[in-house]
Amino acid sequence: MKVLVTGAAGQLGADVVSTLQMAGHLVFPCDRDTLDITDSEACLEKIQEYTPEAVIHCAAYTVVDQAEQEVDTAYAVNAVGTRNMVLASERVGAKFCYISTDYVFDGMSDVPYHEYDNTNPQSIYGKSKRAGEMLVQNLSSAFFIVRTSWVYGLHGKNFVKTMLRLGEQQPSLKVVNDQKGSPTYTVDLAEFLLELIQTEKYGVYHASNTETCTWFEFAQAIFSEARIILGRDFPVQVNPCTTEEFPLPAPRPRNSVLEHISIRTNGFNDLRPWRDGLRDFIKELSISKI
Repeated sequence: MKVLVTGAAGQLGADVVSTLQMAGHLVFPCDRDTLDITDSEACLEKIQEYTPEAVIHCAAYTVVDQAEQEVDTAYAVNAVGTRNMVLASERVGAKFCYISTDYVFDGMSDVPYHEYDNTNPQSIYGKSKRAGEMLVQNLSSAFFIVRTSWVYGLHGKNFVKTMLRLGEQQPSLKVVNDQKGSPTYTVDLAEFLLELIQTEKYGVYHASNTETCTWFEFAQAIFSEARIILGRDFPVQVNPCTTEEFPLPAPRPRNSVLEHISIRTNGFNDLRPWRDGLRDFIKELSISKI
C-alpha cells in the first residue's frame, strides 16, 4: 500500500512512518521542510506526484498555550492545512486519516467521552483541531478521524521525558492530580493506524492506551518503572497539586478519558493498558541515542 504521512518528523509521525515501513508498505514521509500544508498548490503537487492510496495526516500546530496568542497560525495549520490535504487526497481517491485530540471536548463530563458526543472545545488549539475535523467530515468521501490523548514517544518532547529529566535535577515536584486521562504510547497508536487504514471502516475513532490515571499518578508510575528498568534511584518527591496551583494560558480538560466504542463495534483489537506501553517506552528510551 502507498501511504503519505504528513508531520513525519514529529512525535507520532516518526513512529507511524517506521511502523508502516516495517509492515512492508511504501511510505512517503513529508515534514514541514518538504511540504507546507498551508500551501494548497504544494499539497496538490505532492499528492499528485506520489498518488498515495492513503494519507495519514499527523501534521498539526500543537503548542497548546502559544496557540492562545497565535490564533491565525493555529487555524492556518490545523484547519486550512487539513482542508488542503483533504482536497488533494480526494483528487487521487486516497483514504484520509486525520489525527485529532481529546481537546475537542470541554472535559467537564463525569464519564468517558463517546465518539459521537457533542464537542465543546475550550482552547484555541482544541477549536482549531475541531475545525479540522469538520472540514474532513464535509470534504472527504473516505475518512477516519482518530482522537487520542496524552501522547508520548521517542521523538520529541513529552511528559515522560520531562519527568525523568526533572527527577534528576530537583528534590521535589508538584504534579496536577485533578485532571485524568489515558497516556498513549505513539508506537501503540501507530500500530492501530496501520490496521485501520487497510480497511474501509470509516468514521470517528477514539484511540488511546486503555485504563486511566491523573497526571500525578502518571508521574508516580514513570519513576516507579524507571527505577526498575533503568536500575537507578530517582530521589525526587512527587506531590499532588490542583489545576489552580499550576495556571497555564490555555484551559486543560479535567476529564480526557475517551471511550472506545468504535474500536469495539468495528471489530478491532483495543490498545493495551497505558502502564504496559510506558514500560516498553522506558526500555526503548534506555537504549536509544535520541
